[in-house]
Formats: sequence, C-alpha cells, structure tokens
Amino acid sequence: MTASSHLQRLNEAQRQAACFGERRNGGPFTAQALLVIAGAGTGKTNTLAHRVAQLVIEGVDPARILLLTFTRRAALEMTRRAERIVGETLHHGRSAAVRLPWSGTFHSIANRLLREYAQALGMAPDFSVIDRGDAADLIDLLRHERGLSAQKRRFPRKDTCLAIYSHRVNGGRALEDVLHEGFPWCEEWVEELRGLFREFVDRKQANAVLDYDDLLLYWHALMQEQALAAEVGARFDHVLVDEYQDVNRLQADIVLSLKPGGAGITVVGDDAQAIYSFRAASVGNILEFPDRCEPRASVIALERNYRSSQPLLDAANALIAGAGRQYRKTLTAARGSGARPRLVTVLDDRQQADYIVQGVLQRREAGTLLRRQAVLFRSSDHSDWLEIELMRANIPYVKYGGLRFLEAAHVKDLLAVLRWADNPKNGLAAFRVLQLPAGMGPANAARVWQCVAAAGYRLTELAACDVPAATEESWPAFCEMLAVLADPRAAWPGQVECVRAWYEPQ
Repeated sequence: MTASSHLQRLNEAQRQAACFGERRNGGPFTAQALLVIAGAGTGKTNTLAHRVAQLVIEGVDPARILLLTFTRRAALEMTRRAERIVGETLHHGRSAAVRLPWSGTFHSIANRLLREYAQALGMAPDFSVIDRGDAADLIDLLRHERGLSAQKRRFPRKDTCLAIYSHRVNGGRALEDVLHEGFPWCEEWVEELRGLFREFVDRKQANAVLDYDDLLLYWHALMQEQALAAEVGARFDHVLVDEYQDVNRLQADIVLSLKPGGAGITVVGDDAQAIYSFRAASVGNILEFPDRCEPRASVIALERNYRSSQPLLDAANALIAGAGRQYRKTLTAARGSGARPRLVTVLDDRQQADYIVQGVLQRREAGTLLRRQAVLFRSSDHSDWLEIELMRANIPYVKYGGLRFLEAAHVKDLLAVLRWADNPKNGLAAFRVLQLPAGMGPANAARVWQCVAAAGYRLTELAACDVPAATEESWPAFCEMLAVLADPRAAWPGQVECVRAWYEPQ
C-alpha cells in the first residue's frame, strides 16, 4: 500500500478528520484543536484509528501520542486498528507493527502517572486502587461507625452516598448545589454527609488507597502545578480523546491542561448521545470545547451512517432537531431504505411483554428464525416480565447482561487477598479477607486487623494473633499463604494459583 492508500477507505469527512494538521517548513507535524462530531454509526472508531495511524505515518513518535478512551475494550480496539493500518501502509522497510504505550482509559493513565509523580503530590507510589463496590463498602462501614445508620429518619444508603460524593468530586461543585439539583431528598443531611465524606477521605489516605474518583482528582491536582503540568504535557505531541460527550469537568480540565490552547488535541464525540451523565458527565463540556481553545477549535461533522436504514435515521433526525444547544447535523444512510420504525404504547410492563412475545411468534411463522430476533432493554431487571412470558410461550432465549465478572463475590475475594498482600495497610481488603476463613466474623476480623496494625502491618505476624476455635485448624495455611504472597523476594507468576488453591475449599 502507498502512504495514503489507507485513506481511500474513508469518506470525505472522515479523511478530513484523519488528515487534519500540517507540516511547516519541514518541521514536525502539528495541528490546532479539532472536534469531530460523530453521529451514531458514522464510523467514529474507524476514523479515530485512522487519525492515530496517520499521525504515525507523518512521523509522530507513537510514544508521544496519548489516546484516552472510556473502556479498556475501546482502547484495545483503537490500538489494534491503528497498528494494523500502519503495519499495512508502511510494510516496505517498516514491517514491525507500531506500539502505542500511552493508550488506555482516563483512570488507567491516571494510575500510571500518579505512581510516577506520587512523591510530588505527597503520596506513596505503592498505593492500592479500590473499585466502586469497595468504596461503597467503606462508606457503609463509616456510616455505621458514625451512627448514621441508626437515625430516626432515613439516612441515604451507601450507594447514594457514594453517588453524591462522586458528583461532588467529578463536577467540582459545592455539596449544597449537588444535593439541591440531584439529590433533594438528602438536603437535610448536608452536614452529616460533609463529615462522612471527610472521614471517607481520611480513611482512604490512612489505608494508602485511592478509588476511581481519586484517580481523576489527583491527576487534576497534579495538573494544577504549573511546572508539573508542563512536564507531563511535554511528554505528548498529540492527545486524542474518544467519547468526549461523556467527560466530566475534571476530565475536560485535565485534557486542556495537557495542551493549553488546545494545539495537538483531537476530541471525538456526539452531543446527541450525551444521555448517561455517568460520574457527573455533562454535555456542556463538548458544547464548550471549541471556545475553550485558542484559536477556536475546528469542527468536522461525520454524518454518513453505516449502521441504520434511512427511515430510522429520519425519525432520529426529527427527534434530535428538537434539541436546543447542539451541533447541527443530518444523518444519511449508506444502506438505503428499510422498514419504518414504530412507536407502540401499552398499558404496563405485562402488556409490553405480551406484545413482544406475539411479535416474536408472528415473525417466526413468517420465516424469521428465533436466533435472528433480538430484544434490547436498558437495564437487566427490565427483562423480568419478558423472561416469564417467553417461558410460558415455550420460546427459548439467551440473555446477555447482568452481573459483571469483576463484581462476582469470588472474584472480589481473590483480588482482595492479592491487594492486601500487595499493600498490608489496605484495611478494606484486609477486612474482607479476614472474614473468609471459617469462624471469622466482623468482630474477630476487626480484632485481628488491629493486631496486624499494632505489629507494623507485617503479615508474618498473623500467626501470632488469637483466633476463634473454629478457625484454628485452617489458620496456619491462611497465614502461610499471605506470608508467601507478601514476601518481596517472591516471584509474582503463580500467585493467583496460590490464592485459588487456598480459596477453593473455603
């Protein structure tokens, strides 16, 4: 392939986005800020992958490209496509596939940078990262310790408390404003919540752990130090961000602090798809992006849809046209015509399930195989009535979704053992692990944890702690396993198998 033949696969708008930028007087390939408004199904991932590949083809060092995505899967897919394009295009004399060492989610990149700059922020570089479930459990523990769970009036549950904290941190807003706009039923607890969150932060710092919100918060703090921000930003010539409509204020500020003025920044997203508000995400960040850059960012719209038929897009275009602030675009189908969509109104969930089941049976009689029919729903529990009616109609089905792998209890148990061995001060992991052996409840787990803390957090001292009679038989193997895992001289390969062998009988 020639150096530009890979661009022939793209339509005109996609090519403009992929090739945006210039090289002046033989200097480096540079570009001002670019916003790519990618309507649904318009080849956003393919366009961004081609842009990354084009940067490398233009001579940009892959190690100086920062690619930020919202999921690990998206980062892997983007990297894989870019590597394939570059490998195909430059195989004459440069057959080795390109590697993008700085490609990942906001949180994974934050994790890497914070470990490198930890001392500058007054942190220990060997901190542990806890997931959302662990953070909620810690908040719940503090609720009980502070007597908030025993109030005469209902105090917010752990997940609500964590959601409030997350909106407060990621949105950079006052607690009173967060409660008034998003959680008005919790406004009476503003002072109690303020104290709970202060204790939550203190406890995390004492245990040397960060949650997902902290990763962004500390990265944002790092970028507020002018010298450090300049040092981090100088590592990258180009910063590319996927799904920009879902960034929150912290993330938007981080991106622009990497490249003040916006030079070298490419963000891709669709304001019409900003519907989730996950972690305080706001559509305002993508709407305001061009004006936050100096000079104003260029905007390229992708409107050629490769996923849907035109009648469906006509309905979508009519619906989106009613929005107030937006980037105007009209989606056109590459596939051509098709059946018009229907809006069906029913009385309740039961009738909705009946309607779907009858439609499935009618299409089956018309020749559409059951495995060629699908039902989409927003939440796993929304399918409850439908599953019942499908069984009554003797219609076999496969359900996708539900509990995530990393949220399963046995997976969280195994990871907790590894996290405690990696960071003996991680009290949250320790509290979960210490309740795994037979006979160990919360009270005994707390007592053993205090014993370990008094011994300087040396896990080799576990064997000297008093345990209930029901635990004595299994205790030596438990202590031996943790001592082996915590030994800094031990090789890490085989550690998961070591934990699995101990955990399986439990």
